[in-house]
This record gives sequence, structure tokens and C-alpha cells, in this order.
Amino acid sequence: MKAIVVEDSRVAREGLVRMLHQFPELALVGEADHPQSALQLINEHHPDVIFLDIHMPGESGFDLLEKLDYTPRIIFTTAYSEYAIRSFDYHAVDYLLKPISQQRLAVAIEKLFAQPATSALQPSLDINSQIFVKDDDHCHLVPLASIRYIESCKNYVRIYFKDQKAFIKKPLNQVEERLPTRHFFRANRQFVVNLQAIVAIEEAISDGFVLTMDDGKQIEVSRRNALSLKNLLSL
Repeated sequence: MKAIVVEDSRVAREGLVRMLHQFPELALVGEADHPQSALQLINEHHPDVIFLDIHMPGESGFDLLEKLDYTPRIIFTTAYSEYAIRSFDYHAVDYLLKPISQQRLAVAIEKLFAQPATSALQPSLDINSQIFVKDDDHCHLVPLASIRYIESCKNYVRIYFKDQKAFIKKPLNQVEERLPTRHFFRANRQFVVNLQAIVAIEEAISDGFVLTMDDGKQIEVSRRNALSLKNLLSL
């Protein structure tokens, strides 16, 4: 199982790396001292698990997770207990408070290998599925095909369907995992779109595309994802 460590403190990072070397079942493929450098590592190695500090200068560990285009397993490492509740929104394997002992780390590793991958916890949906959404006091039974697009709003998403919208308290990466890839496409870090709700595609100045949805909303496809969209929609 591939792993990386993201920790801004050099002393804490080196100490955790040293301890992780005691677990041969983990292949440590990199370490980073900031979310920006961590994102480059993640895109390069696609690790299965991230040992992630939360409180870092400029950006938090949560900010980093919102930028990922898949859902790795997360073991949070932090000196701040107040983030524990929010960590549940990211289905963390464990939440380790610093200073981290070898014994406590071993417990987290045991949980990691005992826990099935996120994608195995819930089956994938198909385009004919309906999803139950409870948004505050309102309950919706939403046909998946009626969702035009899904917008990331930090640790939750907002779905747009028919003439309504509703919040789901899950990150976009986790919601995307269950969507049928033949019908839904990740346009950029913020939006997943229903391909059937696109009414026009235009080239963008940034070498990507601009999608016009059937409600008039315009969504830009990042240059990184533009080729995938072109291949998906071409004969």
C-alpha cells in the first residue's frame, strides 16, 4: 500500500517517517511540508493512504483534500483535538494526536488494513437510481438522471436538480466515486456535470472547454480534463 506524509514541521515529519519504516506493508513514496507540494506528489504517485497534518501555514489538510480527484484513505496527524468531528466528513481511518507514539501508530495501521476501501463500502449507482437527500428539514428523493451538476462546497456538495438544489454533507470526491462514469464527468475541481444536461461546448482561452448546461449555467472544463472529455464524447 503506497503512502505519503504531509507535515509542515520537519521534526514531526522526520519522526513519523522513521516510525512508518517499521511497517513493511506500507511503501512510503514521498513526503511534503505543504499542501501545494503534497498535491504534486499525490498527482504523481496516487497514494493509497495519506498521513495528513491539518493545521499548516496558508492551507489546511482539509483544503488539500478538496483538490484531489479521487478519495485516498486518510490518517490525520495533528496537535489539535478540535478538528476531530470535522475529520469524520472525510471518513478518516484514524485521528492521531501529537506527539504520536509507536504504539498508537500501530493501532492506526491495523485499522487501515482492516478497513475496506471506500468504494467497497457502498455500491456504485446507475443512471436509473434514486438518491435520498435530507437537507435541513427538507427530504428529497432525487432521480440521478435529474441532477444537472454537483458543486463542491468545502466538506459538502450542493446538487442541482430540476428547479431545486440541496446540500449533501459529503466531499465531492466521495460523491463522485458512486456516480456512473458514462453519465457524469469531473469538469474541474469544483464541478461534476451530467453529460446529458450539456447543451453546448465551446473552446476556452485556457485550452479547455466551456460547457453550457441546460439551465444556462456555464462551467469550465480544466485543461487537464479537456482531453478526457473530448475522448469520452467522440466517436
